[in-house]
Parts: sequence; structure tokens; C-alpha cells
Amino acid sequence: MLFDLGQSASFNVLQLQEPIQLGQRVIEFHVDILIDELWQTIVEATTIGYKRLLKFPVTESQYLKLSIVSARADPLISFFGVFMDSFSDSYNLENRDKRTNSSEVIMLRTGNAAGNTSTATMQLPGVLLPCKKYYFWYPLVPAAAAAPRHALPATMSDEAPPYAPLPLVSSLPPDPNSTPPTNPTLVLPNPAFPNKRKRTGFRRKVPSGSPAAPAPSPAAPSQPPPPASAADDIIVINREPTAEAVTALTAGFPADSLTDEEIEAGVVSDVGGIEQVNYILIRNHLLCRWRETYNSWLAKEPFATLIPPHCEHLLNAAYSFLVSHSYVNFGVAPAIKERIPKEPTRPTTIIVIGSGLAGLAAARQLVAFGFKVIVLEGRKRCGGRVYTKKMEGSGRSAAGDLGGSVLTGTFGNPLGIVAKQLGLPMHKIRDKCPLYRPDGSPVDPEVDKKVEITFNKLLDKSSNLRSSMGEVAVDVSLGAALETLRQTDGGISTQEEKNLFNWHLANLEYANAGLLSRLSLAFWDQDDPYDMGGDHCFLPGGNGRLVQALAENVPIVYERTVHTVRYGGDGVQVVVNGGQVYEGDMALCTVPLGVLKNGGIKFVPELPQRKLDSIKRLGFGLLNKVAMLFPHVFWSTDLDTFGHLVEDPRRRGEFFLFYSYATVAGGPLLMALVAGEAAHNFETTPPTDAVSSVLQILRGIYEPQGIEVPDPLQSVCTRWGTDSFSLGSYSHVAVGASGDDYDILAESVGDGRLFFAGEATTRRYPATMHGAFISGLREAANITLHANARVAKTKVDRSSSTNTQACATILTDLFRQPDLEFGSFSVIFGGKASDPKSPAILKVELGGQRKKNAPEGAKTEQNHSNKLLFQQLQSHFNQQQQLYVYTLLSQQQAMELREVRGGDDMRLHYLCEKMGVKLVGRKGLGPGADAVIASIKAERNRSRAKPGPSKLKKSMKPNAVAS
Repeated sequence: MLFDLGQSASFNVLQLQEPIQLGQRVIEFHVDILIDELWQTIVEATTIGYKRLLKFPVTESQYLKLSIVSARADPLISFFGVFMDSFSDSYNLENRDKRTNSSEVIMLRTGNAAGNTSTATMQLPGVLLPCKKYYFWYPLVPAAAAAPRHALPATMSDEAPPYAPLPLVSSLPPDPNSTPPTNPTLVLPNPAFPNKRKRTGFRRKVPSGSPAAPAPSPAAPSQPPPPASAADDIIVINREPTAEAVTALTAGFPADSLTDEEIEAGVVSDVGGIEQVNYILIRNHLLCRWRETYNSWLAKEPFATLIPPHCEHLLNAAYSFLVSHSYVNFGVAPAIKERIPKEPTRPTTIIVIGSGLAGLAAARQLVAFGFKVIVLEGRKRCGGRVYTKKMEGSGRSAAGDLGGSVLTGTFGNPLGIVAKQLGLPMHKIRDKCPLYRPDGSPVDPEVDKKVEITFNKLLDKSSNLRSSMGEVAVDVSLGAALETLRQTDGGISTQEEKNLFNWHLANLEYANAGLLSRLSLAFWDQDDPYDMGGDHCFLPGGNGRLVQALAENVPIVYERTVHTVRYGGDGVQVVVNGGQVYEGDMALCTVPLGVLKNGGIKFVPELPQRKLDSIKRLGFGLLNKVAMLFPHVFWSTDLDTFGHLVEDPRRRGEFFLFYSYATVAGGPLLMALVAGEAAHNFETTPPTDAVSSVLQILRGIYEPQGIEVPDPLQSVCTRWGTDSFSLGSYSHVAVGASGDDYDILAESVGDGRLFFAGEATTRRYPATMHGAFISGLREAANITLHANARVAKTKVDRSSSTNTQACATILTDLFRQPDLEFGSFSVIFGGKASDPKSPAILKVELGGQRKKNAPEGAKTEQNHSNKLLFQQLQSHFNQQQQLYVYTLLSQQQAMELREVRGGDDMRLHYLCEKMGVKLVGRKGLGPGADAVIASIKAERNRSRAKPGPSKLKKSMKPNAVAS
């Protein structure tokens, strides 16, 4: 189905609806947009139901295409609309000067209930079937026929478009007594800052670059079903269900369907039916009311009068789920705190390791749920990587955030709610960010603009590149792709342009706390679709105010460095420095990923290999700061940031960005940031040298303007990389990793005895303060679930996190011990080794050792990229990483390939030309290879001795906590 908005428009939320009275039909679908005469997939999803809302990075297009990949029956779509969420500034194009704060929907309304094609400009054969509450379009041709994959013209004439838009209806039920409008209505928003990439070092909104979805399978034509009978089961709570759905979306819900946790909790008896629709409406309404009344305890009773009696059980289910999972009634408001029991009401003891935001959030909720909690903290303070330092000198003082400093998105951000409960204002970080040359002179605005446009285009092209490369992109770095594209496309020629380009690279390394050479091209921005709406803000007085409020009345024992955690069927034992042992029923580990990577804590038994592999794959980068308190403010107070360029690319992240805290710190405080490779070198730089370098930069900028730069009253240099309690700053998706590794790291082990939280355990919000906080609330709910199940003597049946690369992970492990190796080729055998026809999997390593002038037959997958670019990418990547491609063949073919003489190039030629084998990425191996991988894994497991289960001593007293 093809849609024409009539004009290019920006949007970041998609809404679809099915006529729920006729049942859910769509199983899998994808939506594409037309950009530069190419279709690009923006959404791939399963099921639609009564209402499906999907959020993605802001994009812009005039043409959209809905492709139904599979369905239970002929698909019926009652509504299709695209939105700018309610937190984006938008304009009505009919009146550009009029601002609106509400969500605007881009949609076409049907002009005639009988399907008059003249009023809706339809050219697709079909009928519009009326129901009591909805109209829906029933196509008489397959979706594939209605939506050809070739591009539409970039401009439209006065003639009708070649494929006319599908008529759409509003999400509100039409009035049967009203007269339909004679012309379709089109509302187009124009965001105030479309795709603006801010200079604040945060996630940049680039197209997802997901590989194109497969074309839908043709459905057999059939007659349209008869109109449904009247259905009045959908309840009406208020007239703003869409706005409430968007609020639920920002809170982490799919807004229009159930989460896995809700399904596991059994909130409805019939998943996908009318009961689910009503539950979602109630759930979303409760969430909205909590956001409006965050200082009060959200009680269930006031909503009883709004809900029909037959839906009372849904109100109970929604309220119970939201409270138990800490989506409502959390924080530090007096009305919330007075509900916390004075003494534990449960006999269960929980040990929380670490008092960062994750540990504090979990501990606070667990105490509120009645558990006995003990928090073990190695430092002399709480907060972890959130640390507000009070700086003083000569009667001046200021509070500077040496760790986490920016609330990234205020709407939906639970820390924003905590700040509001404390009555703390939030200071929006202003976009103005002037840049200065190495000599201190201002950068030419035109050159600045040109380079920023070029940089953003290269980011877009890198997204297209990863789409064309397929799974090979998993093993390629973002830095390699950007450098190759820069050299190929040009556009950066002068030294100043190169310096500016390197500044943007440094900013990107700041955003991800990682070197671009280590960031995954495929997944570095996998969390972008979950970016919270709203501004990026500073908290006046520092984020330590949030930490102190959350730590109030939480039992924390300081200077207890954990070095061993034992877990088993009887409980947990946590051993700290000095040999002191704390015993409990369950433990929550919230230490940073850097500590886990370093093996700072010994787990007995050892953590599952699956989790160890994820710990190894994920990246953990570094960001350092120099905080300086001055006698007075000498810089401009009408900006919050300014940047500085360097000529040496290796030092591009050295003091590249300055934060002005003068308006929020209570004194004249300036913060210089050090990112990328420079952040690692900074760890060994003497503090006096660092401060001198910063002052030299500042004096080079301001003294030519006649402004004297005084010596600072006090300076502080961070060393997060050598801090034994962090060993880095925050996580990122490194080459070879994916968002799935965050999920794996979040999995509990030991049959619900040992849990994990922290920013590196949330794939939606990694590397953020709110991500750490949310993970703590999540694990408080998980711990409660397991504790309740243990009391009821039932088992929590929770499957492992969805891992789209599970077979890829296993494959990597299997190839560590290949059955056959020759040159850049390695093979693992499935089935009996004596059977030459049994299957085998071949891996080919493509890297810097290969010759540039390979024989013509030795080709990589042509769909991965064009040949020249692929070779340049290989050359640049060289010794940093290798590219791997695979194929499925027989053992006999593998042995035959080994005998080919002439080196790897001749083997590749023989493999591709003589054997006719196609090399693909890991996912390209298909389900047949998955079965082979599983059988090889099972066989190797059988031949490996399994250690017995670990049990703690029987005499352990779960509630005894060492003093």
C-alpha cells in the first residue's frame, strides 16, 4: 500500500490500526520511505491490533509504503498515520506562525463511507467497508502488487500520482449522523529543528540503515468479509487516547501492545483481543495521571468510577503491574516516602553491590516493597559515576559534576520526575556552540556549516553502507567506514576543514565514550529509536542532589570492596575486603562494566559463558574532565558550550569542548572535556600540565578580545580509567557486539539468586544516568517476582532475552577450535567425521593480509558494497579487525578446497567459480546452518565434562548480615 503525504514532512512516530472486531490479521510488516529515489525501511515489526504506535529517529519523506509480509488472513487496515511526537516543536503548514504543542498527525481522511474514489483519489482496486465505529480499506489485490519497489518521481505535477494514496480514517470513531467532508484533510508538521545534530556530544539521529525487508508474499485473492456486527466493548476513558499512548511510549511501553513482562504477568486472559485493547487504554491513562500527579501517591480507587464494571479486573491488573514494576509511585516525594515501611515486612534479605544510581533505585524500591536490604559500597560516598564535587577558593564555591552531568531528555525521564519531586529546576543546554581555531580565532561560520553538513552526510552514507554490507558490518568499525567514505567522497580539503571534521569525530567519541575505531558500524546507534523526548539539561547544584535524596534512609555500608560472590540454591554469600562475609537470599550486582571486564569480582560458580562473552564483546570507553573554579566569569554567559580545534588528529578529543556551569553551579565554574584517544593519554598527564594546557587555550581565545583570563582558584582532573571502582566511564557497542549483549548482561543467574543492573544492562538507554536508574527499578521488580515465586513454591518461567545473534555468538565460540585450518580458511564439521557428505561450515577471514590485486574470481559478496569501497575498507581496517564471511558445504568439499594450490586467492577463486559457492555474512547462512551449528554445539557439550551444581553451606542463615 502506497501513501503520498502531498508534501515532504518530518515525523518520528507511526500509528497503524486494524479493525479489532474482525480480529488481528497482520503477523509481520514493514514500512518504507522514499529517499533519493530509493526505498529505505524505517520500521519492521510484528502484529498491529487495535492500535500500534512505533517510534523511530526523526525522518523526512513525502512517500511511504506499507508492506504486509505475512498475515493470518487478508489484511485489513483501518488507520495509518505518522506523527511528530508531542515534545517536538511543530508548525502547521497552513499557518506557519502558529505554534502548536499537541501531537500532529499526518493522515488522509476518507471523504465518503462508500469508498467514492473521486473524493479520496484512490486508484487501488478495493472497497471501503463500514463498521459501527470504523471504516477500513480492504484491498482486492495483493499488497505486493499495490506497492512496487521501484522509485517514485522526486517531484509531483498537477497530474495524479502514479500510485495514489490509500484513504485513511481518524483514530476517533466517526459520527454516523455527521456529513463527511467533501475533500480529504492533510495536516503536515514542520519541526523547528529537523534532524539537527547538536554539539552536546549526545546520540546523533541518523537513519537506521537497516537492511531492506523482504518483499511481501502475494496473498491469494478472496472476497471481502462481511461487515462486522456492532461492537461496543472498547471503553472510553477520555478523548486523548493517542496523547496517552505517546506518553506510554516515552515511559518504555509499546503504547499499543503488551510488553513481554505484562504477558508473563498475565494481565489479560486473551492476548490480542478487545480485553487487551481496554487494558492498554487503562494502563496508558494511569501512566498519564501519574506523570501529572508525581508528588502524590497514585491510588487505584479514584479510577474505579471511570471504568465499567466488566473491566474492573483490568484496572486491578494494570495498577498492580505499574506499581510492582515501579512505573508509578516511585521517587522521593513525601507522599511516596511515607508509604515506605519502618521495618522489613518480608523475611528475605537482598544484598545490593554498589550504590550508584542503579543500586540506589533498586535498594529504595526493595525497601519500599518490605525487603531487608543491605547496600555494599567500596567508596566513601554513594553515587558511583555520578559525582558532584564542591569546589571552593577565596570565598567562591561551586558544585561541579565530575561524572554524569547531563539529563538526556526530560520527558519520560524518571530522574526528571525525581528532580520535580525535589522542586529542582532544570536548565536547558542551549544549542549555541561557537568553535575556535587552534590559534584561538573564531572559525569561519560558512566553513563550519559546510563541514558539519559534510560530516552529517557521511554519517548518513555510513548507514547506507552498513545496509549494503549486511552482516559483514558487524565486524567493521564506524571509524573505518567514515574514513573510507571521507577519502572516497572528498569534500574535506583545507587544513581548517580537516580540523573541523576531526572536532566532529571527537564529539562522536564523546557521545559513545569510545574510539571510533572500536565502535560497531552495524550497531553503534542501536539505541537511537528509544531516545527520550525533551531537552538536554543541567541540574542546578549538580546531580549529587538526586543521589543524596535517593540515598536517604537506604542502609549503605561504605568502604566494603566486594571481591567474591557465591551463589547457589540456598542463597548468596558476598565476601568483601578483609574477609568479611555478608549472607542473604539474593544479590544484585550493579558494578560498572569496566569492573566486570577486569575480573574485579570472582563469581562462584563462574558466570555462564554466554554472559562472559557479552561482557567481553561490549565496549567500555573513557571520558575525562578538568573542572576549574575561577575568581569571576570571563566567558560569555549567553552560551553553555564552546569548542576548540586542534591540528593533530590523535589529539582531536583533547579539551575539544567546554561546558559553562556558571548559571547552574553557584559560581564561576568551567569544565573542559577530554574524549577519545586523548582521554586515555590524559590518565597519565600530570594535573599541573593539564591545567596549564587548558589555560593556554582559554587565553588564546579571550586575550585577543581584551579579556584577561585569571588563574583558577581550584582545579580538579578526573581519572575515571584508573579508578578501581569504575575503570572507565560508560558503555558502547563495540565491533563484534550488538544490543543483544546488553540484554544478556541483564539476565539473572543461579535460578533467580544473582541479578544484574546498571547502564550496561539496558539496550534501550545505555550510557545514560536514567538508563542506570531504570535498570535498578527493573531488577527490583524481578527480585520481587522471584521472591514471591519462591514463597509460593513455584518457578519463574522466563525465557532468555531475545538474542537475534545467538547462533552468531555460538558460531564464534565454535570456530575457536576449528576441525580444519588452512590459510585464511577454517572449517567446523557437523555429523560424523567419517561421512564425507555430512555438513560443514566454512569461515573465510578477509583482512589486511590479502593482496590488493586478487584474481577476478576471488570476489566477496557483491551485495556487501561496491568492490572499490570494500577493498578500501579492508585496507583501512587492516590489522585492527578482520572481516569474516561464511558458507555451508560438505566435508568432502572442504577437504577438496584444502588441496587447492596457489594460496588463499586461488582457493577463493576455486570456491566461488568452480564450486559455485556464495560467501555470506553470518545471518545469511540461514536456518539450515543454524541446525548444523546447534548440533555441533550439542556434540561438543556432550564431550565436555560438566561441573556439578554449586551449593552454599546448609547452615547459612539467609537473614544474618555481618556487622
